[in-house]
Amino acid sequence: MSDFHVDIGPQYEGEAIRKEELHIEFGGPKITQKFEWARLKNADEIEDEKVEIIGPDIKDLGEGGPYPLAILIDVAGEELEADMEPVIERRIHMYANYMEGVWHMAQRNDIWVRVNKDAFKKGLNSLKEIGEILIMLYTSEIDAIEKISITFITDKAKVEELLPEAVKVYEARDKRALGLKDEDVDEFYCCVLCQSFAPTHSCIVAPSRVANCGAMNWFDCKAAYKLDPEGPIFGFAKGECLDDIRGEFTGGNEIIKSKSLGNYDRVYLHSAFEFPHTSCGCFQAICFYIPEVDAFGIIHRDFTGLTPDGVKFSSMAGSTSGGKQIEGFCGIALELLRSPKFFQADGGRKRLVWLPKDVKERYKDVLEADGVYDKIATEEDVSSSDELVAFLEKVGHPWVKGEVELPG
Repeated sequence: MSDFHVDIGPQYEGEAIRKEELHIEFGGPKITQKFEWARLKNADEIEDEKVEIIGPDIKDLGEGGPYPLAILIDVAGEELEADMEPVIERRIHMYANYMEGVWHMAQRNDIWVRVNKDAFKKGLNSLKEIGEILIMLYTSEIDAIEKISITFITDKAKVEELLPEAVKVYEARDKRALGLKDEDVDEFYCCVLCQSFAPTHSCIVAPSRVANCGAMNWFDCKAAYKLDPEGPIFGFAKGECLDDIRGEFTGGNEIIKSKSLGNYDRVYLHSAFEFPHTSCGCFQAICFYIPEVDAFGIIHRDFTGLTPDGVKFSSMAGSTSGGKQIEGFCGIALELLRSPKFFQADGGRKRLVWLPKDVKERYKDVLEADGVYDKIATEEDVSSSDELVAFLEKVGHPWVKGEVELPG
């Protein structure tokens, strides 16, 4: 530890870096050239413990930002499997937040990294040192890693070149999970990786419910548990199904009671009302209730505009996160939109009335299948609740017309 300029340990998880404390930041909502990607390689393809920087380093960049950033983690090991790539990738979040003066949020191509002024003054002025710390943590905590190298890319053109390839890998991981249903398994998984930011939050991952961060589906969690049985992701018996429509299970209730320190004792996996799933801070998006139309909208981390209610993502995230159960406000992964159980107790995708345009286009196939694609407003269609009401009446949204029946 003395070889590094900053202290390292789990005591720094949850450390916030506010704008006035900021020396430099990468990624975040104002920049699109960002991603992190773990890749399983053959041992002869990796120069062990090498840290490479492509583009300007922290000390070469001006104070402030945001700047582009890609983080590539290449690993090799006889016991490692391709299914473990997203597990290793997700550990970037935990290990980066072990560093004094470093803040990491989100995942995949949503990442946001900050270094504060104090850490920079102490000498943390290079991504090379951050890479060396990550390597030390990876090799000390995951025995299956036999060789590892890390590449940081801050060159905008290079990040843009590699990003589509990484996104294809993310999509392939997500697609694999679509065929499995909650009823097909006896075990769900729980992730407590974000409890440093949200002490009463625990993310329950089922076949029909991807983790809030979007980085871990049921298969990924299964691999994580196999790789590190003592780690932040573990399996549990789903138990008796108390409510198939809302997604309530005895095992889930026991987990939420235990991991929320007794604050909550019931959780619905497929409803935003009564006992919704808790939210951390790394969620990709928020599904939010719009009382004026008795329906839902979704806003994601990279959307910098306002909802029809005049709220920004950052403001809504501040009140939704922290491990609380808040009716009508749920942190979610965008890929949850593909789940056949997407808030099924509340009307599912047929109760969606507002989406950012890029999300609407990305999930056009499932929205068209439900007959609501051309009925959902975007920021290009409306800018207020009154305009949303008028739009929905004009297009004849099935929820507004009373054509959607709630199950049960």
